[in-house]
Amino acid sequence: MVGNPKGLVPEKRILKTITVIRGEKVILDSDLAELHGVETRRLNEQVRRNTEKFPEDFMFQLTKEEFESLKSQFATSSSGWGGRRKLPLVFTEHGALQAANVLNSERANKMSVFIVRAFVRLREMALTNEKLSQKMDELEKRVSDHDDILIDLIREIRKLIDAPKPRDKKKTIGFIVSGKEETRE
Repeated sequence: MVGNPKGLVPEKRILKTITVIRGEKVILDSDLAELHGVETRRLNEQVRRNTEKFPEDFMFQLTKEEFESLKSQFATSSSGWGGRRKLPLVFTEHGALQAANVLNSERANKMSVFIVRAFVRLREMALTNEKLSQKMDELEKRVSDHDDILIDLIREIRKLIDAPKPRDKKKTIGFIVSGKEETRE
């Protein structure tokens, strides 16, 4: 990444820590703390001391089910001595920026720029995917419309193929004498 000072985490690493929970792109408190170079405990202390700066759309606590699902999704084991005692907090883009403000360290301030850029990058990728998805829907609709037209065309062609064939011979008039047909024209 251009302009990434030494010791800071590259954007790709940050992108890997962002996940979607409750329809929001969020980053776990432990990942955010690691990016800011502090212990998770310290990050959460600062957040609890400044709860008014973290409305629900900035940060929320996972439910037990969400945390279990997240652990199984990423095959993570409990960290440290006996794992977590509390369910993790997760931070949206705005919450991650606010966390840097309450940590008030040089590294946290520098990292907040990279974290916000990672969230912006994800938003751009989502828009690109949404546009691609819309184009695929349009193409699918066009093709399905053509499918209906082609199916109708095939049915009409089959009707022509299955139609009774006209006789090549002229209809004869007359009678049959001992197995031979005599005709008048």
